[in-house]
Amino acid sequence: MADRRNRRWQAGPKWALLLLALATAGAARAAEGLSERPSAFDVATTESRLVQALEQAGMTVFARVDHAAGARGAGLALAPTRVVIFGNPAVGTRLMQCRRSTAIDLPMKALIWREDGRTRLAFNSPAYLRDRHAVEGCKGVLETMRKALEGFARAATTPAP
Repeated sequence: MADRRNRRWQAGPKWALLLLALATAGAARAAEGLSERPSAFDVATTESRLVQALEQAGMTVFARVDHAAGARGAGLALAPTRVVIFGNPAVGTRLMQCRRSTAIDLPMKALIWREDGRTRLAFNSPAYLRDRHAVEGCKGVLETMRKALEGFARAATTPAP
């Protein structure tokens, strides 16, 4: 009897780890490659602050997509969800010269949405782009992108001191 109880106890932690892995796998997969941060503002204000920061830095804002408006046009409901498409050809071209397949992920996009009463901002991290496209020899370009994206996200989501 003691031997049987002992085996049951040993299987317990294994099952717990398996259940934990299964429970978190979907969430991790859904956010793979995204750098995400909370915003102190609503979606519209976060979007406006982002566009202002991008334009002040000389970035090109190619498009602004309001998915909630599109949903309303189709007779559907969607919480505020917007995408800002932006880039800098001087940086993006250098990345594409390292690995042409990165063009599928350029220009960059920022997703701003409201969920569970909170506004969030996310973008594909340069490390994710590096890994996804097996980019080699572009460390400086990727670091420039990382610093710029973090700065834009901070400017859009954080109140001025």
